[in-house]
Amino acid sequence: MKVLLTSVSFQDVPGKHRELLYNHDFEVDALRGPLDEGALLEIADKYDAFLCGDDEITAAVLQKGSTGKLKYISKYGVGVDKIDIQKAKTLSIPVTICPGVNQYAVAELVFGLLLSFARNIHLEYNITKAGSWKKITGFELYGKTMGIIGFGAIGKEVAARALAFGMNVVVNTAHPDMEDIIKRGCTTAASIEELAAVADVISLHIPLNAGTQEIINTALINGHLKRGCIIINTARGKLVDTAAIKKGLEDGIIAGYLADVLDTEPPPANHPLVTAANTLITPHIGSRTYQSVERQGVKAVENLINMLSGNADAYKPNLTW
Repeated sequence: MKVLLTSVSFQDVPGKHRELLYNHDFEVDALRGPLDEGALLEIADKYDAFLCGDDEITAAVLQKGSTGKLKYISKYGVGVDKIDIQKAKTLSIPVTICPGVNQYAVAELVFGLLLSFARNIHLEYNITKAGSWKKITGFELYGKTMGIIGFGAIGKEVAARALAFGMNVVVNTAHPDMEDIIKRGCTTAASIEELAAVADVISLHIPLNAGTQEIINTALINGHLKRGCIIINTARGKLVDTAAIKKGLEDGIIAGYLADVLDTEPPPANHPLVTAANTLITPHIGSRTYQSVERQGVKAVENLINMLSGNADAYKPNLTW
């Protein structure tokens, strides 16, 4: 079995996940992704399986792979917006994901970004490093309202941390479990517009698809967003309209945009949000902790092994179709 490994986190971080992969009877080629469509088209038919990150696994790539050896795709992570799932289904190429492995790491980063911005830690660090001693006044999270869009594993962990900081939490989710939401001490908003009107902070925790792309847009920002709101995006860059975010920052409607993801990764040097004032951008490190990488990597390899062995009971809960 020839396996293409493209996840940089998987490759860079030591742990049980690497032992599990390399001690198995696989021939592994490790390339540093994410790979674009062109790069994958040149090699897709040479591999039995992909153990992939956020590579452009388009319909054309899948078609090319199916003419050769490609039979399995194990996604390191949960986001499949870069994989043409319908084409994979048509070609009977199963695609598995790794749910329930990175929620603690991502939720902690959300609050790392928020606390840094609220207390100007990122600015004060550079000021003192430069030999100065300038005190910038920040603000407290206590009593503020956190709006969470999407209430899966990560959204719930963000809510728990927000409540621990004394924040109010309002949730908008596609399939609300009202008993669970109330039990956790949260309230609900019937729409994103309703949530945007009351939230001091909005944190995005939904997948990227045709229905969620640019869900934060000009109409929402200008027509519904509470002035001075902070938006946090650790999910996918294209959940927001980049130009609308930049304009919202310039107009003072958005007080800050804190993101671990961008619409183009890595971004060009002149990316409007990287260079904008009142932004705090990290390079897609949400799940990059030693613990999360190992959990995620082990799950991805186990999914692959179970697919190969035909152990459907083990891999089907992680199948995307």
